[in-house]
Amino acid sequence: MSTRHSAESSRPLDASMTLLNEVYRRPLDPGYAQAAARRSQQPSRPSRRSATGLLVLAMVLGLAVTTATLSLRRPAGSVVAARHLLEQQIVQRGDEAADLQEQVEQLSAEIARMQDEVLRAEEPGLGAQLASDAVASGAVPVSGPGLRVVLTDGPIEDPDVVDSPSRVRDGDLQVLVNGLWAAGAEAVAVNGERITSTTAIRSAGDAVLVDLVALASPYTVDAIGDAPGMQTAIAQASAGQHLAMLRNSYNIGVRMSSEHKLTLPGTGQTTFYYATVPPEHAPTVSPRPSATDDGGPATGSAPTGSGVEGSAGRSGRDGT
Repeated sequence: MSTRHSAESSRPLDASMTLLNEVYRRPLDPGYAQAAARRSQQPSRPSRRSATGLLVLAMVLGLAVTTATLSLRRPAGSVVAARHLLEQQIVQRGDEAADLQEQVEQLSAEIARMQDEVLRAEEPGLGAQLASDAVASGAVPVSGPGLRVVLTDGPIEDPDVVDSPSRVRDGDLQVLVNGLWAAGAEAVAVNGERITSTTAIRSAGDAVLVDLVALASPYTVDAIGDAPGMQTAIAQASAGQHLAMLRNSYNIGVRMSSEHKLTLPGTGQTTFYYATVPPEHAPTVSPRPSATDDGGPATGSAPTGSGVEGSAGRSGRDGT
């Protein structure tokens, strides 16, 4: 009895659950476990055929991508030929324009010399008057002391913005030039382009045009005359307020300095063109009494003085 009791006591308590215990302890068949162990001990190596195939595929893909990129970046032959032709035409037309400009200067000098000779012989007083008017009209170069004003574009975050308020506009130059004339300037030039009574200051995109010549920042405005007097007159006029607004509100550089000697170029001979109505298309107007038929003076006045006519008062900055 004791022997049986001792044998039963030495038996595990979960002896009846041997199958379940084996399933928990070794869920994988021993054969599978041995195969997995052998596979882990041997490093996997791709076959030579598969490696060669991958290499060939990579080379083909790389060649295709390179060819497509080069074909997209390389311009077509017709485009290259057209660009080359345009470059040749630009160079040719530039040389022709330079030759014509030289001929114009030579002919202008010849006309002035012949005009001088005729006037000295027949009308000496008229010759002196024409010489004085040539300075005022800007036909001849002039030099002397004066005032220099330099306007520079302010910092621009996005250079692609065309109408940035930090750029110097045509209206700003118009206000400054007209202010200099009003302050007593005898001659004015912007970036070497002489300002006359027929000069137009306009804008085209980011560029400012002075008589169809494109200018860029900085804009140097030279005025011959009494520099201290002009500087004081501008500071007291609306032009000075406009310059202060450009500096304080838009960070546009405004630098003003007195110069002992400024040299301004001349425009040469000026050609005027007039529009006329053919006689067959001329309107028929019934005669009316003139303003002086009753003996009284004629009323009205013509514009006088030098100035730049433009859109300074119409297309100026907001709030000016």
